[in-house]
Amino acid sequence: MSSNSLLIRVAAVVFRDAEGRVLTVRKRGTERFMLPGGKPEAGEEFIDTAAREVDEELELDVTPDDLDALGRFSSDAANEPGHALESHVFTYRGVLTQVPAVAAEIDELRWFTEAELRTPPPGVLLAPMLQFNAVPAIFD
Repeated sequence: MSSNSLLIRVAAVVFRDAEGRVLTVRKRGTERFMLPGGKPEAGEEFIDTAAREVDEELELDVTPDDLDALGRFSSDAANEPGHALESHVFTYRGVLTQVPAVAAEIDELRWFTEAELRTPPPGVLLAPMLQFNAVPAIFD
């Protein structure tokens, strides 16, 4: 990550299903899978951003009380060349039983096993923050 990069701040959420898989999304017009989430609105706390974004992107009914902080990570932005990313990542407390829907700017959602996140299948690209920051924080 370059020190001259422009900084983007986001909130993201880790959802796991009963098999322990992690939910990812691919936004419209992009190639990399990432955790669901997005940018805060003016004056919005990151935990509130996380809950709002998963409602908008996946139509999931999540409140800030459903989330625990996983960490704050710095990485290169997946879809904005020359930009750095500061991600405030939360985990959903418990197992996701709601069925996520593809909504807003999402083109695709996909559940990944730990093994697939550590070594993505051929042709599958993961966002740097997911691959190098979130995966170790989730599983190690």
